[in-house]
Amino acid sequence: MNFVHKARQQKFLSASLLLFTLSIGILIGTVINTGVRADRGQSAAPDATPLMIPSPTMLSNEFSKLAKKLEPSVVYITTDYAPKADSAARKRRPQTEDEGDDEEGDLLRRFFGAPRGGGPLGGIAPPRQRREASGSGVIVDKNGYIMTNQHVVDGADHIRVKMHGDSKEYRAKLIGSDPETDIAVIKIDAGKGLSAARIGNSDGVQVGDWAVAIGSPFGFEATVTAGIVSAMARDVSGAQQFQRFIQTDAAINPGNSGGPLLNINGEVIGINTAIATQNGGYQGIGFALPSNEAVKVYNSIIRNGKVTRGSIGVGWQKHEKQDQVLRAMGVSGGVLVDSIQPGGPAEKAGVKREDIIVALNGKPIKDGDDLVGRVSSTPVGTEATITVDRAGKKMDLKLQIADREEVFADDPRFSRNRRPDAPGRAVESAQQQAKFGIAIRPLTEAEKDALPADSKNGVLVNRVDPDSFADEIGLMDRDIIVSVNRQPVTSLEDVKRIQANLKAGDAVAFRVMRPVGMGLRNTPTRYQSLVLAGTLPNE
Repeated sequence: MNFVHKARQQKFLSASLLLFTLSIGILIGTVINTGVRADRGQSAAPDATPLMIPSPTMLSNEFSKLAKKLEPSVVYITTDYAPKADSAARKRRPQTEDEGDDEEGDLLRRFFGAPRGGGPLGGIAPPRQRREASGSGVIVDKNGYIMTNQHVVDGADHIRVKMHGDSKEYRAKLIGSDPETDIAVIKIDAGKGLSAARIGNSDGVQVGDWAVAIGSPFGFEATVTAGIVSAMARDVSGAQQFQRFIQTDAAINPGNSGGPLLNINGEVIGINTAIATQNGGYQGIGFALPSNEAVKVYNSIIRNGKVTRGSIGVGWQKHEKQDQVLRAMGVSGGVLVDSIQPGGPAEKAGVKREDIIVALNGKPIKDGDDLVGRVSSTPVGTEATITVDRAGKKMDLKLQIADREEVFADDPRFSRNRRPDAPGRAVESAQQQAKFGIAIRPLTEAEKDALPADSKNGVLVNRVDPDSFADEIGLMDRDIIVSVNRQPVTSLEDVKRIQANLKAGDAVAFRVMRPVGMGLRNTPTRYQSLVLAGTLPNE
């Protein structure tokens, strides 16, 4: 038994040893196999060390601090314009095979403003669908007052505002606007105090200063770009009398309109208004209205709902060699009076043509822009003294600053600023006689220069009345009418003359030039030629 027991014990030990040996072998094989696989995974770069992602670290700088501080004060503005006679426009528009789900086309239109259905070759007007536009604005009062561009909200049926980080959309109302500076004031009721931006003094801005723009280019909210101030008091072709811009190379694109231009301290030094471009996008030159001018307009709007500017009723011409002209007449600066408005303050005070206005209230006048800037900002009714040089002799003349709209009551350049019930509206008179449902005015020289070489004349559509004949056929604001029924149009009288020979039921065809741009004022440099036609309705 002893032998049997020892044999069995020997077999158990042998089996145990065998199992242990097999286990060690399997373990070693697994380790070796794993190592081989790991070596194979690193075979592309066996000597490379895997990268590690560190813990997040906030690397703050002045720009990031500024962005965080100002983003709550910059808003995204969208507007829409109710469709007019949309079904009639669709009936006149031929159908196309690819008029189904055109997502790529919609994207191009959203970024580049391409009209749907027809174009410059076919001469087919775009459909009168609900139009939408967008831009930016800056909160300047905790009670919900927002400063933006007039062209962002001009003529809108509805204005909506979104704030960064707030998903709610607020309805806004227009408090007032000023076409000559392209500034508008709107208000929202947020039910709480809002974060208002701090206003800076644009007189302290210098070329080379840092400039930061915040806005919603192409609808991308709270976009921050930075650059420098490239120039000051820049006079841009086609700009209004009171638009002397801050030029910057901070990236400004369509949708930045109405947003703030900031200095490195986060103060608003300008309202982004326009870009100089050949393709509709950023090319390194943007323009912002200085904050000091914008504040004057804002304060006037919140007080009166509009901007009232003073005038003395004189006109002058700009000369390329202005300094030489004045030196030849024995003065170093001033304004050579070219015309005097009948019944205006200057005529009443005894100012004569060829007088040179050299001072206002004892302070020298540099040039025409200086005179206009100082007189326009003087309250209406204020007594003032102008010093004129008449044939080498100085004399002081007293006058009273008057409302420019009243002094130049018949000047179409200022008619768009008047209330609907204001008297003396030459453009409105033309509209009533034309009976097309449009307000029109002559083209300025800058507008003529921007037109193609073969279309340098016409009249500009200032307004299209809702549900009118012009609205039904697709005429739009800022269209330039160059002919009616193939008869050239160069003046308001041409339009009235042509209309006088028309009667209800007659077919009328307008040839118009329509600016093709991307939403920023003064940027359109290309024009689309369209033919718009319809039948005159019964009166």
